[in-house]
Amino acid sequence: MGDRLQRLSVVVIAVAAALWATDAYFRSSLLQHLTPSEIVLGEDLLIALALSPVLVRHRRELGRLGLKGWAAAAAVGIGPQALATVMFTASFSFRSYALTYVLQQTQPVIAVLLAGLLLGERRRASFWPALVLALAGVYLVVFAPDLRAPFSTLPTARVEAGVLALGAAALWALGTVLGRYLLDRVSFPTMTSLRVTLALPVLVAVVGLGEGANGFTHYRPEQLWAFAGLVLIPGLLALLLYYRALAVTPASLSSIAEMAYPAAATLVASAPAPFGFGQALYGTQLVGTVLLMVAIVFVNRGKSRGVVTRPTPAPSRP
Repeated sequence: MGDRLQRLSVVVIAVAAALWATDAYFRSSLLQHLTPSEIVLGEDLLIALALSPVLVRHRRELGRLGLKGWAAAAAVGIGPQALATVMFTASFSFRSYALTYVLQQTQPVIAVLLAGLLLGERRRASFWPALVLALAGVYLVVFAPDLRAPFSTLPTARVEAGVLALGAAALWALGTVLGRYLLDRVSFPTMTSLRVTLALPVLVAVVGLGEGANGFTHYRPEQLWAFAGLVLIPGLLALLLYYRALAVTPASLSSIAEMAYPAAATLVASAPAPFGFGQALYGTQLVGTVLLMVAIVFVNRGKSRGVVTRPTPAPSRP
């Protein structure tokens, strides 16, 4: 099983990223009564509670982190898990949707640069065509109704929306790179638990500062089924798959696989009820999905052929 995961790790990351898109089924009902930050807080709290036994059982692993490791873990919890989601959601309030999605596609490029700077990964020439192919595929999927939309909206786009969207993309990219760094020191269940647990204080502060004490009084028992779906599928299952595969995958390759998320989200929105939300499905979206799948398969096969090289990390202290 371990050898199979080693061979298919990029594909597994793409599957985990696609599972993130299933949150639309659950968030759509929760958004009728809760703000985005309240939803993220509730989801994070339940995942942290579910994984709390992991931290207890693997507490000895925490001693391997050291000062740099704890700083990286805190950055992952505070940045990608908490602030990035809030920033990305806030960027939509300016209604510059095309700009938001275009800037979100800078995430893999930022991740590649950070992986080189922080992890020492070096991309061979064969890596770049796969990255271009994946970006082209996602662009076709997201902007299928009007491929010129991003350019036509640029003159009227809000600077604030651009800053928020770009900041979220940078934080998510940093999360990929730092997560790969931490997985050389702790196991993937511990990494998942650390991510959600360290995000909790930040999310509590975001809700408290934004809505005051009333922000914690909007939760209802009837919302439990939707939260259960969020926690089990795009939460626990997706995160555990993601970090398990990331442990044997260079961050540069993971950044391409993670682009399965916007493609899957668009297809979920286009699927007919009750499987989706019945939005129009365009031919260019299917073409883009195929291009993205080809890129993911290519980098998965190329992983063992040196598409990306990475120095062997020093062994962690026992």
